[in-house]
Amino acid sequence: MLIGVGILAVVLIYFFFIRGGSVTGGAIIEDSDSIKIPLSEISKKAEFYDYKGIEYFVVKSDSGGVKTAFNACDVCYNAKKGYRQEGNDMVCNNCGNHYPISGLGTRNLRGGGCWPGYLPSSVEGDYLSIKKSDLESGRYRFS
Repeated sequence: MLIGVGILAVVLIYFFFIRGGSVTGGAIIEDSDSIKIPLSEISKKAEFYDYKGIEYFVVKSDSGGVKTAFNACDVCYNAKKGYRQEGNDMVCNNCGNHYPISGLGTRNLRGGGCWPGYLPSSVEGDYLSIKKSDLESGRYRFS
């Protein structure tokens, strides 16, 4: 019994303090080509999602724009540590680099260094839409 409670505690600590939140995400609508997340579910608190073992996060910037990225660095993804949110920054759990949320959602601006993996998305009506093919293109980060 105590071992089970201990394992549960470790899992909860990992997801809420090291990873920065859940990895299941909120209300997702899935069709044959894309994942759709209601804009009303997206806030300034990063929400972490998992699509068939591919982790990504969605967060609203101070200006109201929606930012998406893989939960893995361009460089240190092999460490499998992902990101956490600290205020208006996403922080790499491997190297500790900070990235302002307002600057996310682009390809690596630093060229060759740590950067949240680029995951394109678009707003379609009341939903944020992410193509499954774009998610699959980042699968190597989680293999």
